[in-house]
Formats: sequence, C-alpha cells, structure tokens
Amino acid sequence: MDNEKLKSNITSSDHWIRLLFMILFALVLYVAGIVVGVLVLVQFLFALITGSDNTNLRQLGDSLTQYIAQTLRFLTYNSNDKPFPFADWPEPAPVAEVVEPEEVVTTSAEADKPDANGQNTDAAIIAEQDADESSSRPV
Repeated sequence: MDNEKLKSNITSSDHWIRLLFMILFALVLYVAGIVVGVLVLVQFLFALITGSDNTNLRQLGDSLTQYIAQTLRFLTYNSNDKPFPFADWPEPAPVAEVVEPEEVVTTSAEADKPDANGQNTDAAIIAEQDADESSSRPV
C-alpha cells in the first residue's frame, strides 16, 4: 500500500464517522445485554409461578435478539446498515405455541393386538416375556 492511499484512508471522514457510530452502538449493545439478562430472569420467574412462559416477553426477547444480531453485524463490518433508530425495529417471529408431547401408554389390550403384518408388537413381546419369567419363579 502506498503512502497516498494510506493518507487518504486515515483522513477519510467516513471511517471516523463510522467509528463514532460503532462506539454508540457498542454502548447500546451493552445496555441491550443487561435488558436481555433481566428479560431472561423475569421470563423464568413467570414460567416458574404460572407454569408457562409469557408470550409478550417471548416476542420482546425475539425482537431484542434480532436487534442485537443487527448491531453485531454492523460492528463487525458485516453490514453497512445501521440498526434502530436508523432502521425499523425488528419484528418478532410469529408466536408458535409450545405443546408438550403426551405420554403414550399402551394398555394390555393394545399390546395383544398384532401389527399390520400380523406380528405381536414389542410391548406385547415384552409383556409375554415378563409373564413367562413371573410364572417360572418359585413362590
């Protein structure tokens, strides 16, 4: 690199203005990290007390983490787009209800039914083995 190019880069106002924005967004990122920490704690307490999470807090967490990602992309030169307030606040993803899977319980009547091939299911085989073992034990 020649001296003229280096001098041009150092005296370019674009780099210095970006540095000011980077300092500003680094401070905002620090505050956002604290807010995420508080949000995590409040969401945990809410789930602990009520038994389920709070949808509004989940949406806030989603949009806040998107904002943090946008800020990090700007700070690491992966994007030239400045995040909020120079752009719109990120929209949270649509809320999907978290459904707990139900426990499958096989009754003895279901265990005796053969599958599509006419074979006993694993549950039936296990039940038969248990029955054989219990009948062969001395009393």
